[in-house]
Amino acid sequence: MNKSERLDNFIRTLDTEGTAVETGFDPFYFGYFECFNSQCYYEAHDVLEHLWLKEGKNSPNYAFYKGLIQLAGSFVHLKLQHAHPVHPRHGRRLHPAFRLFHLAVGNLAPYGRRHLGISLKDPLSLASGMATLLEETHFASNPWSPETAPSLPVPEAEC
Repeated sequence: MNKSERLDNFIRTLDTEGTAVETGFDPFYFGYFECFNSQCYYEAHDVLEHLWLKEGKNSPNYAFYKGLIQLAGSFVHLKLQHAHPVHPRHGRRLHPAFRLFHLAVGNLAPYGRRHLGISLKDPLSLASGMATLLEETHFASNPWSPETAPSLPVPEAEC
């Protein structure tokens, strides 16, 4: 089974198809939010990357998806650093998380206040806030923990 087939099967386990049909959004888009809000950041990244690659560079949502992927990727770094703070590689993940937070802001900001059923205030303030917290501690402290992990609002149908 290839990666695409595995992701298709994974999305079916999330039961996002009904909501996607109701709202007109792709089940993989909903899968991103379900994974992210369950602290499964790597899976959120993978699921949305599948849609991002499928739609391609000519998609009007290309940078938007890329920004959300980068946001999840930032949290992959923070989660791994939190779990293994003295590990030779995982212990040094705060700087890469910081860079991805900034890239996410750069890709999401041009889409305005609202896009594809979500207020961009939430992911933008999350990314910039986490980057600020990392910078304020000079990358000595990880602002993420399982107990205080953020979530993103699930997309709603647009009128």
